[in-house]
Amino acid sequence: MKPLLLTLLLLSQLAQAQITREPLFTAADGTKLHYDTMGRGPAVVLLHGFIVNSESWKRAAVTQMLVDSGFAVVTLDLRGNGRSDRPHEAKAYMNDVEAKDVLALMKQLGHRNFDVVGYSRGSIVAAKMLSIAPKNTIRKAVLGGMGTGFTDPNWFRRRNFYEALARPGSHPDLQPAVDYAIKSGADTVALKYMQQFQPVTTIAELKRVQQPILVISGDKDEDNGQASELAAAFPHATLATVPGTHNTTMSTVTFAQRVVAFLK
Repeated sequence: MKPLLLTLLLLSQLAQAQITREPLFTAADGTKLHYDTMGRGPAVVLLHGFIVNSESWKRAAVTQMLVDSGFAVVTLDLRGNGRSDRPHEAKAYMNDVEAKDVLALMKQLGHRNFDVVGYSRGSIVAAKMLSIAPKNTIRKAVLGGMGTGFTDPNWFRRRNFYEALARPGSHPDLQPAVDYAIKSGADTVALKYMQQFQPVTTIAELKRVQQPILVISGDKDEDNGQASELAAAFPHATLATVPGTHNTTMSTVTFAQRVVAFLK
């Protein structure tokens, strides 16, 4: 290929890569986050789990069902994931910044109050949002695929994942997950920092949450502990169990139906 044509092709590819990141939200520290919006009506933001991004929600039945039910749905790639920036500095993941990112994004989009749906690690971020958001900002919240482990700063699962990413081979039982992250194009440096500085919301903080909460999990999902224990920590929580494993539950129609019914 001639040098000029090769240069033009590379420039075209770079331009296309930049286009596909839009729209972008600039967080307080300058980190740029990719997000998408769908539908019109009361707003709901969907927060993805670990080693995935917002595409996992777009493949799930709940997203279109929410749009069809009259909601304005916001999805985003949390910092370090997908089409968002992936900082390689520890300070970029400290101080509950992911929860603050989401609150700032929703404010910029003009949503003074909204619902939040988290799944797996997204539930951890959603729980922190419930504890720090200004009063009346969050109407209702759905926490999927999660027990109470994240309320402990020394949660073994968080610690082990951090060590597995920081020192490959240190936890053979988690190596398949690390290998999957590498194969899928995830940024293992960013993932490491996400685990190191993962938000912690204590049981005492959860007990102060006054919003209605739906805690939902698959009937074959105990990856992150018992959902019933998490539901018991909130003053106003409903517990729901639907068919599925940790990896399959959020994509099912049954999950979608329970979430939509709760938010409506």
